[in-house]
Amino acid sequence: METETLAMVQEMDFSLLALFWRASFVVQLVMIMLTVASFWSWAIIIQKFISYRQARQEASIFDRAFWSGEPLDELFEKIGSQPDGASEKIFASGMVEWRRSHRQDGELIAGAQARIDRSMDVAIVKATESLTRGLPFLATVGSTAPFVGLFGTVWGIKVAFEQIAISQNTSLAVVAPGIAEALVATALGLLAAIPAVIFYNKLSTDSDRIISGYEAFADEFATILSRQLDG
Repeated sequence: METETLAMVQEMDFSLLALFWRASFVVQLVMIMLTVASFWSWAIIIQKFISYRQARQEASIFDRAFWSGEPLDELFEKIGSQPDGASEKIFASGMVEWRRSHRQDGELIAGAQARIDRSMDVAIVKATESLTRGLPFLATVGSTAPFVGLFGTVWGIKVAFEQIAISQNTSLAVVAPGIAEALVATALGLLAAIPAVIFYNKLSTDSDRIISGYEAFADEFATILSRQLDG
């Protein structure tokens, strides 16, 4: 009997696809959700690495141009009032408000410094929203995927024990497939969660550094304009 049972187990297909098709509907649904979450997480990770690299390159190029000694008005005329880069947008928002704060007679309107600071703060907030978009999803996947996978495992084991009770057979051929299908759900949960947690921490740190650079530039630019206002 034991030899026959082992032979039956060896003949079974334990590939991931076969385990998926043999699983119950709930376990299949959990596997699909975790697989989609994993692919979506990797899409966000790759997109963020590309966008962060572009943001750093753009900031570096603009920083060299800003500190090259070129007059700010000429630099503003080159990049325009609606540039593409975040650093350029922060600079442009400050320059636009700076020009609007001058009356036709050349005198400054009261409260110009505060308006310039608020204008650049708004540009920084928009840049921050763009940089951090998608990171909450990674955090959600990293924190919930293991529990979703565990739910699929618990449900799969429940179904496996139900099958044992119905067949009144506790042989390995009856128990092994159900347990294997159930454990795949936990494996998929960990497969989705681990990269999400690792890259969420990495990308959050990178975005904080980029945003800190924007804020530092805004402070330096505001200081330059403040000198001109005081003068």
